[in-house]
Amino acid sequence: MHRQATAIWKGSLTEGSGTLETQSGAFNVAPYSFKGRFQDESGKSGTNPEELIAAAHAGCFAMQLSYFLAENGTPAEKLDAKAVVSYGPAADGGFEITESALTLIGTVPGIDAAKFKELADQAKAGCPVSKALGAIKITLDARLA
Repeated sequence: MHRQATAIWKGSLTEGSGTLETQSGAFNVAPYSFKGRFQDESGKSGTNPEELIAAAHAGCFAMQLSYFLAENGTPAEKLDAKAVVSYGPAADGGFEITESALTLIGTVPGIDAAKFKELADQAKAGCPVSKALGAIKITLDARLA
């Protein structure tokens, strides 16, 4: 199975800008820029690679956990998963992604907090995006609603 996205960039790093397009069409000429990546904390200037990694991580984790919960006989009504990807200057120059912090609030009838936490930890470790992010710290704060 393959998935694809295309990035078009024009100009210098700080003055240039680009667009992202995905195979699914979910992003169709979505803008990104230096300002949106490194200066605009509001996130309103367009997307950036770290935001897309956060979205991928939250989505993958929630899907993996939904599988584990169903296998446990306690399917979720709702999983509210969020990933916050941190990045900053690297010791050897440039920038680096250092962490993805997952938070989760689950509405899961018939499960106790300990089993929920156990399955959430398994999903954190087992989802394909977590595996791909193995070079960084991944944390999880999971609780039932």
